[in-house]
Amino acid sequence: MSRSTYYYQLGVLEAGDRCASLKTLIQDISHRHRGRYGYRRVTSTLRSEGQSVNSKKVRRLMAELDLKCTVRPKRYKSYRGLMGEAAPNILKRDFRADQPNQKWVTDVTEFKVAGEKLYLSPIMDLYNGEIVAYRTDSRPRFTLVGEMLETAINRLPANSRPLLHSDQGWHYRYPDYCKRLKEAGLEQSMSRKGNCLDNAAMESFFGTLKSEYFHRERFASVAELKAGLDEYIHYYNHDRIKMKLNGLSPVAYRTQAEIG
Repeated sequence: MSRSTYYYQLGVLEAGDRCASLKTLIQDISHRHRGRYGYRRVTSTLRSEGQSVNSKKVRRLMAELDLKCTVRPKRYKSYRGLMGEAAPNILKRDFRADQPNQKWVTDVTEFKVAGEKLYLSPIMDLYNGEIVAYRTDSRPRFTLVGEMLETAINRLPANSRPLLHSDQGWHYRYPDYCKRLKEAGLEQSMSRKGNCLDNAAMESFFGTLKSEYFHRERFASVAELKAGLDEYIHYYNHDRIKMKLNGLSPVAYRTQAEIG
């Protein structure tokens, strides 16, 4: 038992803490594994050592003790093995577009707030970097991507049939997704497996979103984050200028081209 654990146990015993012994065990496990264990692994270890304890209680006690897993959370990955055939990489990292709705890119990113997760699925127009449609959900289910796609298709001007590029995530290989693309006349393109640079434009947007908004704010809930994402994406489209767009916002740049 570590010195800090011993004196903590001594103090709580004097205060009559009914969870003192359990807290001592939790602290010991956390110190033993050098902060690599979250509440699930701590709970499993306690049970293997003969303690009958609920994981929610362990989570609460770890919070009281300010014990956190210090391992960096794993990044969200949408690849779940084979589901249908992968489309060829037609985009081939050519992120230039001569007109609106010529080339679109899409992906899914994950946010974590107050122990909960929120997933964002946007479609970006490579002509001006505008987010033409997006959806958020608490789970990365197919409706997250399916509803986003439907919104984007419904906003397409007549006779516009963009190329839509993504990674090889299961959403984009799902039969309903591929079928809807064919019905709308959109050509499907996919990154090569393990090549995130094949979709660098979308990754760049996620990086900007997180550095300019997510990492600079504090959120009490996922609902607060969701409302903030709505506000930021509107700002990104309408107000945030880009130097490569001649100092115009994405919407202003598109509008100028349509008038011209």
